[in-house]
Amino acid sequence: MNPLELWISDVIDDLGIDEQWSAADRDLVLDLARDVAHGVARPAAPLTTYLAGVAVGRGGSPAEIVERLGRLTAAHVQAESPPA
Repeated sequence: MNPLELWISDVIDDLGIDEQWSAADRDLVLDLARDVAHGVARPAAPLTTYLAGVAVGRGGSPAEIVERLGRLTAAHVQAESPPA
């Protein structure tokens, strides 16, 4: 098990989170954090992923929430880009 997988396993155990966390979930969250950090601002990445987690905790689909936030990020980047 690599350090990231070990850490996530420890966090899941400590917080009593259902073991249904998957590599797909991990990749969705990491991709979202990367896109937000590069497209919006670095400090926005952990805050956005936290808010995505809140939305999932309220019953949202992880894939749908990440897709929505991806569109929001892209729109923000487009709005902030200087005209060519």
